Amino acid sequence: MKRTRKAFLVPHPPLIVPGVGKGDEIPATRDAYAQVAEEVRRENPETVVVISPHSVCYADYFHVSPGTSATGDFGAFRAPQIRFSVQYDDALADRIGAAAEKAGVHAGKLGERDAKLDHGVMVPLYFLNLPPSTRIIRVGLSGLPLIDHYRFGMCVREAADEMGRRVVLVASGDMSHKLKPDGPYGFAKEGPEHDAFVKERVEKSDFKSLMAVDPALCERAAECGFRSLVILAGFMDGLRTQARVLSYERPFGVGYLTAAFSGDGAASSLLPVLLAERKARLARKRDTSDPYVRLAIDAIERFVKTGKIMAPPKETPAEMLEKRAGVFVSVKKDGALRGCIGTIAPVRKNIALEIIENGVSAVSRDPRFPPVEEEELEALTYSVDILSPPESIGDPGGLDVVKYGVIVSCGNRRGLLLPNLDGVDSVEEQIAIALRKGGIQPHEPYALERFEVERHL
Repeated sequence: MKRTRKAFLVPHPPLIVPGVGKGDEIPATRDAYAQVAEEVRRENPETVVVISPHSVCYADYFHVSPGTSATGDFGAFRAPQIRFSVQYDDALADRIGAAAEKAGVHAGKLGERDAKLDHGVMVPLYFLNLPPSTRIIRVGLSGLPLIDHYRFGMCVREAADEMGRRVVLVASGDMSHKLKPDGPYGFAKEGPEHDAFVKERVEKSDFKSLMAVDPALCERAAECGFRSLVILAGFMDGLRTQARVLSYERPFGVGYLTAAFSGDGAASSLLPVLLAERKARLARKRDTSDPYVRLAIDAIERFVKTGKIMAPPKETPAEMLEKRAGVFVSVKKDGALRGCIGTIAPVRKNIALEIIENGVSAVSRDPRFPPVEEEELEALTYSVDILSPPESIGDPGGLDVVKYGVIVSCGNRRGLLLPNLDGVDSVEEQIAIALRKGGIQPHEPYALERFEVERHL
Protein backbone atom coordinates (compact mmCIF):
# COMPACT_ATOMS: atom_id res chain seq x y z
CA MET A 1 0.00 0.00 0.00
CA LYS A 2 1.35 3.42 -0.98
CA ARG A 3 1.96 5.98 1.72
CA THR A 4 0.38 9.40 1.72
CA ARG A 5 3.05 11.64 0.26
CA LYS A 6 3.77 15.18 1.49
CA ALA A 7 5.84 17.87 -0.16
CA PHE A 8 6.29 21.61 0.23
CA LEU A 9 7.44 24.49 -1.94
CA VAL A 10 9.19 27.14 0.15
CA PRO A 11 11.24 30.30 -0.54
CA HIS A 12 14.63 30.93 1.02
CA PRO A 13 15.21 34.65 1.71
CA PRO A 14 17.83 34.78 4.51
CA LEU A 15 16.32 38.08 5.67
CA ILE A 16 13.37 36.19 7.10
CA VAL A 17 15.60 34.52 9.69
CA PRO A 18 15.81 36.51 12.96
CA GLY A 19 19.44 37.43 13.44
CA VAL A 20 19.97 37.89 9.71
CA GLY A 21 17.00 40.26 9.42
CA LYS A 22 14.46 41.28 12.00
CA GLY A 23 12.31 38.28 11.10
CA ASP A 24 9.19 40.32 10.36
CA GLU A 25 10.08 41.73 6.94
CA ILE A 26 8.05 39.10 5.07
CA PRO A 27 5.19 38.35 7.50
CA ALA A 28 2.90 36.18 5.34
CA THR A 29 5.84 33.97 4.36
CA ARG A 30 6.93 33.69 7.99
CA ASP A 31 3.42 32.61 9.00
CA ALA A 32 3.26 30.13 6.11
CA TYR A 33 6.57 28.64 7.23
CA ALA A 34 5.05 28.07 10.68
CA GLN A 35 2.22 26.16 9.05
CA VAL A 36 4.68 24.09 6.97
CA ALA A 37 6.67 23.27 10.11
CA GLU A 38 3.53 22.09 11.89
CA GLU A 39 2.50 19.88 8.98
CA VAL A 40 5.98 18.36 8.75
CA ARG A 41 5.96 17.74 12.51
CA ARG A 42 2.66 15.86 12.22
CA GLU A 43 4.06 13.78 9.37
CA ASN A 44 7.04 12.79 11.58
CA PRO A 45 9.34 11.98 8.63
CA GLU A 46 12.42 9.85 9.02
CA THR A 47 14.09 11.82 6.22
CA VAL A 48 13.57 15.23 4.65
CA VAL A 49 14.85 15.64 1.09
CA VAL A 50 15.69 19.29 0.38
CA ILE A 51 16.08 20.43 -3.23
CA SER A 52 18.24 23.57 -3.34
CA PRO A 53 19.15 25.77 -6.32
CA HIS A 54 22.20 26.89 -4.33
CA SER A 55 23.71 23.46 -3.82
CA VAL A 56 26.20 21.97 -6.28
CA CYS A 57 24.82 22.28 -9.82
CA TYR A 58 26.13 20.56 -12.94
CA ALA A 59 24.95 20.89 -16.52
CA ASP A 60 24.34 17.17 -16.97
CA TYR A 61 24.07 15.65 -13.49
CA PHE A 62 21.96 15.87 -10.31
CA HIS A 63 24.30 16.10 -7.35
CA VAL A 64 23.29 14.40 -4.10
CA SER A 65 25.51 15.54 -1.23
CA PRO A 66 27.67 12.64 0.00
CA GLY A 67 28.75 11.63 3.48
CA THR A 68 26.96 11.11 6.77
CA SER A 69 26.72 14.70 8.04
CA ALA A 70 27.17 18.36 7.17
CA THR A 71 27.33 21.74 8.86
CA GLY A 72 26.69 25.32 7.85
CA ASP A 73 26.03 28.82 9.15
CA PHE A 74 24.80 32.21 8.04
CA GLY A 75 28.25 33.79 8.17
CA ALA A 76 27.87 34.96 4.56
CA PHE A 77 24.88 36.99 5.80
CA ARG A 78 26.67 38.44 8.85
CA ALA A 79 25.11 35.99 11.27
CA PRO A 80 27.75 33.29 11.91
CA GLN A 81 26.14 32.54 15.27
CA ILE A 82 23.22 30.83 13.49
CA ARG A 83 24.63 27.36 12.87
CA PHE A 84 23.33 24.03 11.63
CA SER A 85 24.51 20.47 11.95
CA VAL A 86 22.60 17.70 10.19
CA GLN A 87 22.88 13.97 9.70
CA TYR A 88 22.52 12.73 6.14
CA ASP A 89 20.54 9.65 5.15
CA ASP A 90 23.42 8.11 3.24
CA ALA A 91 21.63 4.83 2.56
CA LEU A 92 18.66 6.53 0.94
CA ALA A 93 21.01 8.79 -1.03
CA ASP A 94 22.64 5.67 -2.48
CA ARG A 95 19.24 4.19 -3.30
CA ILE A 96 18.20 7.40 -5.08
CA GLY A 97 21.38 7.20 -7.17
CA ALA A 98 20.62 3.58 -8.06
CA ALA A 99 17.02 4.40 -9.02
CA ALA A 100 18.25 7.27 -11.19
CA GLU A 101 20.82 5.07 -12.92
CA LYS A 102 18.12 2.51 -13.65
CA ALA A 103 15.88 5.24 -15.11
CA GLY A 104 18.68 6.67 -17.25
CA VAL A 105 18.86 9.91 -15.25
CA HIS A 106 22.39 11.10 -14.48
CA ALA A 107 22.58 11.57 -10.70
CA GLY A 108 24.72 10.58 -7.74
CA LYS A 109 27.18 11.66 -5.07
CA LEU A 110 30.21 12.43 -7.24
CA GLY A 111 31.69 15.90 -7.66
CA GLU A 112 31.18 17.52 -4.26
CA ARG A 113 32.67 21.05 -4.39
CA ASP A 114 31.48 22.54 -1.11
CA ALA A 115 30.29 20.34 1.73
CA LYS A 116 28.85 23.24 3.73
CA LEU A 117 25.09 23.68 3.79
CA ASP A 118 23.83 26.50 1.57
CA HIS A 119 21.13 29.02 2.46
CA GLY A 120 18.66 27.29 0.14
CA VAL A 121 18.78 24.45 2.70
CA MET A 122 19.42 26.39 5.90
CA VAL A 123 16.46 28.79 5.64
CA PRO A 124 13.96 25.90 5.48
CA LEU A 125 15.83 24.00 8.21
CA TYR A 126 15.66 27.02 10.51
CA PHE A 127 11.87 27.10 10.36
CA LEU A 128 11.26 23.35 10.23
CA ASN A 129 13.29 22.92 13.44
CA LEU A 130 13.53 19.18 12.89
CA PRO A 131 14.37 16.81 15.74
CA PRO A 132 17.95 15.45 15.76
CA SER A 133 16.71 12.00 14.73
CA THR A 134 15.44 13.29 11.36
CA ARG A 135 17.97 12.82 8.61
CA ILE A 136 18.50 15.05 5.60
CA ILE A 137 19.28 14.58 1.93
CA ARG A 138 20.50 17.65 0.05
CA VAL A 139 20.09 17.68 -3.73
CA GLY A 140 21.11 20.29 -6.28
CA LEU A 141 19.49 21.16 -9.58
CA SER A 142 21.03 20.55 -12.99
CA GLY A 143 21.14 21.98 -16.48
CA LEU A 144 19.26 18.94 -17.75
CA PRO A 145 15.82 19.38 -19.36
CA LEU A 146 12.70 19.82 -17.26
CA ILE A 147 11.52 16.31 -18.11
CA ASP A 148 14.67 14.93 -16.45
CA HIS A 149 13.96 16.97 -13.32
CA TYR A 150 10.49 15.42 -13.26
CA ARG A 151 11.94 11.94 -13.72
CA PHE A 152 14.49 12.57 -10.98
CA GLY A 153 11.65 13.42 -8.59
CA MET A 154 10.08 10.09 -9.52
CA CYS A 155 13.39 8.39 -8.65
CA VAL A 156 13.39 10.00 -5.19
CA ARG A 157 9.86 8.70 -4.65
CA GLU A 158 10.74 5.22 -5.91
CA ALA A 159 13.81 4.98 -3.65
CA ALA A 160 11.84 6.09 -0.59
CA ASP A 161 9.06 3.59 -1.32
CA GLU A 162 11.55 0.75 -1.84
CA MET A 163 13.16 1.43 1.55
CA GLY A 164 9.86 2.07 3.31
CA ARG A 165 11.07 5.48 4.43
CA ARG A 166 8.70 8.19 5.67
CA VAL A 167 10.01 10.98 3.47
CA VAL A 168 8.94 14.59 3.05
CA LEU A 169 10.30 16.56 0.11
CA VAL A 170 11.00 20.28 0.46
CA ALA A 171 11.50 22.16 -2.82
CA SER A 172 13.42 25.30 -1.94
CA GLY A 173 13.38 28.19 -4.40
CA ASP A 174 12.24 31.74 -5.01
CA MET A 175 10.07 32.86 -7.89
CA SER A 176 10.94 35.72 -10.26
CA HIS A 177 13.67 38.16 -9.22
CA LYS A 178 12.46 40.80 -11.68
CA LEU A 179 9.22 42.12 -10.26
CA LYS A 180 10.02 45.77 -9.48
CA PRO A 181 11.98 48.45 -11.34
CA ASP A 182 13.55 49.55 -8.04
CA GLY A 183 14.27 45.99 -6.90
CA PRO A 184 17.82 44.61 -6.75
CA TYR A 185 17.40 42.81 -10.10
CA GLY A 186 15.20 45.33 -11.91
CA PHE A 187 11.99 44.60 -13.77
CA ALA A 188 11.02 42.41 -16.71
CA LYS A 189 7.45 41.96 -17.88
CA GLU A 190 8.03 38.21 -17.80
CA GLY A 191 8.57 38.39 -14.02
CA PRO A 192 4.92 38.91 -13.02
CA GLU A 193 3.82 36.66 -15.91
CA HIS A 194 5.98 33.83 -14.61
CA ASP A 195 4.77 34.13 -11.02
CA ALA A 196 1.11 34.31 -12.04
CA PHE A 197 1.57 31.26 -14.28
CA VAL A 198 3.22 29.19 -11.53
CA LYS A 199 0.84 30.26 -8.77
CA GLU A 200 -2.22 29.41 -10.88
CA ARG A 201 -0.86 25.96 -11.81
CA VAL A 202 0.03 25.21 -8.21
CA GLU A 203 -3.42 26.24 -6.99
CA LYS A 204 -4.97 23.83 -9.50
CA SER A 205 -2.40 21.05 -8.90
CA ASP A 206 -1.95 21.26 -12.67
CA PHE A 207 1.46 19.70 -13.21
CA LYS A 208 0.72 18.97 -16.86
CA SER A 209 0.32 22.64 -17.74
CA LEU A 210 3.25 23.49 -15.49
CA MET A 211 5.51 21.26 -17.58
CA ALA A 212 4.37 23.02 -20.77
CA VAL A 213 5.97 26.31 -19.69
CA ASP A 214 7.95 28.27 -22.25
CA PRO A 215 11.58 27.99 -21.02
CA ALA A 216 12.15 31.56 -22.22
CA LEU A 217 9.58 32.76 -19.67
CA CYS A 218 11.57 31.24 -16.81
CA GLU A 219 14.85 32.54 -18.18
CA ARG A 220 13.64 36.11 -18.58
CA ALA A 221 11.90 36.07 -15.20
CA ALA A 222 15.22 35.19 -13.49
CA GLU A 223 13.61 32.64 -11.17
CA CYS A 224 15.47 30.07 -9.11
CA GLY A 225 12.67 27.79 -7.92
CA PHE A 226 10.94 26.41 -11.00
CA ARG A 227 13.12 23.31 -11.43
CA SER A 228 12.84 22.55 -7.71
CA LEU A 229 9.07 22.61 -8.19
CA VAL A 230 9.34 20.27 -11.18
CA ILE A 231 11.28 17.75 -9.07
CA LEU A 232 8.50 18.04 -6.48
CA ALA A 233 5.93 17.34 -9.21
CA GLY A 234 7.81 14.17 -10.17
CA PHE A 235 7.94 13.14 -6.50
CA MET A 236 4.13 13.32 -6.43
CA ASP A 237 3.67 11.45 -9.72
CA GLY A 238 1.20 8.58 -9.57
CA LEU A 239 -0.88 10.03 -6.75
CA ARG A 240 -4.01 12.17 -6.68
CA THR A 241 -2.43 15.41 -5.52
CA GLN A 242 -4.03 18.36 -3.79
CA ALA A 243 -2.08 21.61 -3.47
CA ARG A 244 -2.65 24.64 -1.25
CA VAL A 245 -0.98 28.00 -1.72
CA LEU A 246 -0.13 29.17 1.79
CA SER A 247 1.33 32.56 0.86
CA TYR A 248 2.70 34.67 -1.95
CA GLU A 249 4.61 37.91 -1.38
CA ARG A 250 6.84 40.16 -3.48
CA PRO A 251 8.08 42.87 -1.10
CA PHE A 252 11.55 43.42 -2.58
CA GLY A 253 10.94 42.68 -6.25
CA VAL A 254 11.41 38.93 -5.65
CA GLY A 255 8.48 36.50 -5.54
CA TYR A 256 8.12 34.24 -2.50
CA LEU A 257 5.62 31.40 -2.96
CA THR A 258 4.87 28.88 -0.21
CA ALA A 259 2.67 25.87 -0.94
CA ALA A 260 1.78 22.47 0.51
CA PHE A 261 1.14 19.32 -1.51
CA SER A 262 -0.55 16.14 -0.34
CA GLY A 263 -0.92 13.02 -2.44
CA ASP A 264 -3.07 10.00 -1.63
CA GLY A 265 -4.75 7.42 -3.82
CA ALA A 266 -3.43 6.10 -7.08
CA ALA A 267 -3.51 8.14 -10.27
CA SER A 268 -2.06 7.53 -13.72
CA SER A 269 1.54 8.58 -14.16
CA LEU A 270 1.90 11.84 -16.04
CA LEU A 271 5.26 10.88 -17.54
CA PRO A 272 3.97 8.98 -20.62
CA VAL A 273 1.70 11.91 -21.45
CA LEU A 274 4.56 14.39 -21.12
CA LEU A 275 6.82 12.30 -23.33
CA ALA A 276 4.13 11.81 -25.99
CA GLU A 277 3.27 15.50 -26.07
CA ARG A 278 6.94 16.45 -26.36
CA LYS A 279 7.42 14.06 -29.25
CA ALA A 280 4.36 15.40 -31.08
CA ARG A 281 5.35 19.02 -30.46
CA LEU A 282 8.85 18.49 -31.82
CA ALA A 283 7.56 16.56 -34.81
CA ARG A 284 5.29 19.48 -35.71
CA LYS A 285 8.19 21.89 -35.37
CA ARG A 286 10.40 19.79 -37.63
CA ASP A 287 7.67 19.46 -40.26
CA THR A 288 7.42 23.26 -40.47
CA SER A 289 11.18 23.98 -40.43
CA ASP A 290 12.61 26.06 -43.26
CA PRO A 291 15.44 24.72 -45.50
CA TYR A 292 18.19 26.16 -43.27
CA VAL A 293 17.00 24.38 -40.13
CA ARG A 294 16.00 21.28 -42.09
CA LEU A 295 19.57 20.97 -43.40
CA ALA A 296 20.96 21.30 -39.86
CA ILE A 297 18.58 18.59 -38.62
CA ASP A 298 19.46 16.19 -41.44
CA ALA A 299 23.20 16.76 -41.04
CA ILE A 300 23.14 16.32 -37.27
CA GLU A 301 20.93 13.24 -37.28
CA ARG A 302 22.99 11.53 -39.96
CA PHE A 303 26.23 12.25 -38.09
CA VAL A 304 24.93 11.10 -34.70
CA LYS A 305 23.49 7.89 -36.18
CA THR A 306 26.30 6.99 -38.60
CA GLY A 307 29.32 9.16 -37.81
CA LYS A 308 29.28 10.41 -41.42
CA ILE A 309 29.13 13.99 -42.65
CA MET A 310 26.61 14.51 -45.43
CA ALA A 311 26.95 16.62 -48.56
CA PRO A 312 24.31 19.25 -49.37
CA PRO A 313 21.34 17.48 -50.98
CA LYS A 314 20.24 18.25 -54.54
CA GLU A 315 17.15 20.13 -53.38
CA THR A 316 19.20 22.67 -51.38
CA PRO A 317 18.07 26.21 -52.35
CA ALA A 318 20.46 28.08 -54.66
CA GLU A 319 20.97 30.91 -52.18
CA MET A 320 22.48 28.46 -49.68
CA LEU A 321 24.87 27.11 -52.31
CA GLU A 322 25.89 30.42 -53.87
CA LYS A 323 26.28 32.69 -50.83
CA ARG A 324 28.92 32.67 -48.09
CA ALA A 325 28.50 33.86 -44.50
CA GLY A 326 29.39 33.09 -40.93
CA VAL A 327 26.89 30.64 -39.43
CA PHE A 328 25.98 29.57 -35.90
CA VAL A 329 24.00 26.39 -35.25
CA SER A 330 22.35 26.14 -31.82
CA VAL A 331 20.87 22.94 -30.41
CA LYS A 332 18.51 22.82 -27.43
CA LYS A 333 16.98 19.96 -25.50
CA ASP A 334 13.63 20.81 -23.93
CA GLY A 335 14.60 24.48 -23.91
CA ALA A 336 18.06 23.97 -22.37
CA LEU A 337 21.13 24.62 -24.50
CA ARG A 338 22.71 21.36 -25.66
CA GLY A 339 25.38 22.74 -28.00
CA CYS A 340 26.26 25.81 -30.06
CA ILE A 341 29.13 26.23 -32.51
CA GLY A 342 29.64 28.78 -35.25
CA THR A 343 31.94 30.78 -37.45
CA ILE A 344 32.20 34.56 -37.23
CA ALA A 345 33.15 34.80 -40.92
CA PRO A 346 32.74 32.21 -43.69
CA VAL A 347 35.42 29.53 -43.84
CA ARG A 348 33.72 27.17 -46.29
CA LYS A 349 32.54 27.33 -49.88
CA ASN A 350 28.93 28.21 -49.08
CA ILE A 351 26.30 28.61 -46.38
CA ALA A 352 25.08 25.03 -46.77
CA LEU A 353 28.51 23.64 -45.89
CA GLU A 354 28.82 26.06 -42.95
CA ILE A 355 25.50 24.76 -41.60
CA ILE A 356 26.50 21.12 -42.02
CA GLU A 357 29.95 21.44 -40.45
CA ASN A 358 28.88 23.73 -37.60
CA GLY A 359 25.84 21.59 -36.86
CA VAL A 360 28.04 18.52 -36.54
CA SER A 361 30.45 20.46 -34.30
CA ALA A 362 27.59 21.71 -32.10
CA VAL A 363 26.58 18.16 -31.16
CA SER A 364 30.06 16.65 -30.97
CA ARG A 365 32.69 19.30 -30.17
CA ASP A 366 31.13 21.89 -27.89
CA PRO A 367 33.43 21.62 -24.84
CA ARG A 368 30.59 22.53 -22.48
CA PHE A 369 28.61 19.37 -23.21
CA PRO A 370 29.16 15.67 -23.88
CA PRO A 371 28.45 14.54 -27.45
CA VAL A 372 24.77 14.12 -28.31
CA GLU A 373 23.61 10.50 -28.27
CA GLU A 374 21.13 8.95 -30.67
CA GLU A 375 18.38 8.54 -28.08
CA GLU A 376 18.41 12.31 -27.52
CA LEU A 377 17.62 13.24 -31.11
CA GLU A 378 13.84 13.19 -30.80
CA ALA A 379 14.07 15.74 -27.96
CA LEU A 380 16.19 18.32 -29.78
CA THR A 381 15.29 21.63 -31.38
CA TYR A 382 17.50 23.73 -33.61
CA SER A 383 18.15 27.27 -34.77
CA VAL A 384 20.46 28.59 -37.46
CA ASP A 385 21.87 32.13 -37.40
CA ILE A 386 23.34 33.63 -40.58
CA LEU A 387 25.72 36.46 -39.63
CA SER A 388 26.22 39.72 -41.45
CA PRO A 389 29.83 40.95 -41.82
CA PRO A 390 30.97 42.51 -38.50
CA GLU A 391 31.48 46.27 -38.28
CA SER A 392 33.66 48.11 -35.77
CA ILE A 393 32.03 50.45 -33.26
CA GLY A 394 33.72 52.94 -30.99
CA ASP A 395 31.74 52.35 -27.82
CA PRO A 396 28.82 50.31 -26.36
CA GLY A 397 26.39 53.02 -27.45
CA GLY A 398 26.32 51.41 -30.87
CA LEU A 399 24.91 48.16 -29.49
CA ASP A 400 21.37 46.90 -29.03
CA VAL A 401 20.94 43.50 -27.36
CA VAL A 402 17.94 42.64 -29.54
CA LYS A 403 19.23 43.84 -32.91
CA TYR A 404 22.99 43.33 -32.73
CA GLY A 405 25.36 40.59 -31.67
CA VAL A 406 28.72 41.65 -30.26
CA ILE A 407 32.34 40.60 -30.80
CA VAL A 408 35.01 41.66 -28.29
CA SER A 409 38.68 41.37 -29.26
CA CYS A 410 41.93 41.73 -27.34
CA GLY A 411 45.00 40.57 -29.25
CA ASN A 412 44.21 37.14 -30.63
CA ARG A 413 41.44 36.52 -28.10
CA ARG A 414 37.85 36.98 -29.23
CA GLY A 415 34.49 36.47 -27.65
CA LEU A 416 31.15 36.51 -29.45
CA LEU A 417 27.56 36.66 -28.26
CA LEU A 418 24.54 36.38 -30.53
CA PRO A 419 21.72 38.95 -30.28
CA ASN A 420 18.27 38.53 -28.79
CA LEU A 421 19.15 35.82 -26.27
CA ASP A 422 16.93 34.87 -23.35
CA GLY A 423 18.21 36.32 -20.09
CA VAL A 424 20.49 38.92 -21.70
CA ASP A 425 18.66 42.18 -21.09
CA SER A 426 21.33 44.86 -21.26
CA VAL A 427 24.36 45.84 -23.32
CA GLU A 428 26.46 45.59 -20.16
CA GLU A 429 25.44 41.95 -19.69
CA GLN A 430 26.05 41.24 -23.36
CA ILE A 431 29.59 42.62 -23.28
CA ALA A 432 30.40 40.94 -19.95
CA ILE A 433 29.37 37.50 -21.25
CA ALA A 434 31.31 38.00 -24.49
CA LEU A 435 34.41 39.00 -22.49
CA ARG A 436 34.16 35.85 -20.38
CA LYS A 437 33.76 33.69 -23.48
CA GLY A 438 36.91 35.27 -24.96
CA GLY A 439 38.92 34.94 -21.75
CA ILE A 440 39.30 38.73 -21.64
CA GLN A 441 39.35 40.63 -18.35
CA PRO A 442 37.09 43.70 -18.14
CA HIS A 443 40.05 45.96 -17.32
CA GLU A 444 41.96 44.93 -20.45
CA PRO A 445 41.74 47.11 -23.56
CA TYR A 446 39.38 45.51 -26.06
CA ALA A 447 37.76 46.41 -29.37
CA LEU A 448 34.05 46.14 -30.12
CA GLU A 449 32.33 44.94 -33.27
CA ARG A 450 28.68 44.40 -33.94
CA PHE A 451 26.76 42.27 -36.41
CA GLU A 452 23.20 41.38 -37.31
CA VAL A 453 21.77 37.91 -37.82
CA GLU A 454 19.13 36.28 -39.95
CA ARG A 455 17.66 33.77 -37.51
CA HIS A 456 15.99 30.58 -38.72
CA LEU A 457 13.97 28.59 -36.17
